[in-house]
Parts: sequence; structure tokens; C-alpha cells
Amino acid sequence: MRLTAHTDYALRILLHAALVERDGGGLLSIADVAADHGIPRNNAMKVVNQLAQAGLLATVRGRSGGFRLGRAAETITLGEVVRLTEPCIQLADCDGCILKSHCGLTGMLHQATQAFLRTLDQQTLAMAARTSRLPQRVIAAE
Repeated sequence: MRLTAHTDYALRILLHAALVERDGGGLLSIADVAADHGIPRNNAMKVVNQLAQAGLLATVRGRSGGFRLGRAAETITLGEVVRLTEPCIQLADCDGCILKSHCGLTGMLHQATQAFLRTLDQQTLAMAARTSRLPQRVIAAE
């Protein structure tokens, strides 16, 4: 299974915000975070907007605006983020298969997907932040 770039960006942006918050920092700018992670700015804007609409990030408009975590990192699970950002969590494309209605794999793959999501539901952003550190060049720039 491979997560989409959109989900990857969401997880990185959230982790970055959690690390800055843990270290007592303030608002982050989309431009700075996008540059730090090598994410196209437009993609970062879409991700931040989606995460803000879901309440995972809080945004502040204006010249000195930016974003920060919208909830405590301990309350944000990786499963929640993946479900929010993945358009379709399906291990195989069964739609065009001739075995679709009588396939022994379908149930097994569904169980595997559910196990994957249950595991991510037990992992929080705070847990990921415990063993993560921003590079020194990023800390100096903030």
C-alpha cells in the first residue's frame, strides 16, 4: 500500500506544527513549511485548508497570520488523518475484475486494510513528535 502525496504532505505538515508547538513556537507560514519540506506551495495550501476545515489546524488570516495545530497533538490520530486525506483506501482495484462477485481475496484485503487503519488509530501525532526533531536550519529560520 502506498499513501498519496496529499496524505504524505498532511502528515508532514501536522508533524511540523506539532514540533513547533512542543518547542514553544508560534504560527507557521505555508510558504516556509512548503519550502522546508519541498512541497509545492499550492499543494501545501490545499492540504492546510483541508486540515483546517477538519479542525486539525487553526488558521489566522492577515499579514502576520499563519497556522498552528487546531487540537492537542495527543488527540489527533494518524488514522484520522489518513481517512481524511485518502480518497480511497483500497488495496486492489476490484471494479474491473471478472472475479469480483465471487473472490476470496476481497475479504482478506478488507481485513488487512482495517488492521492497518486500527494500527494508525492507536498512534497519535504526539507519539510521532516524541521521537522527531526539526533540522537545525529550520529551527534557526523560525
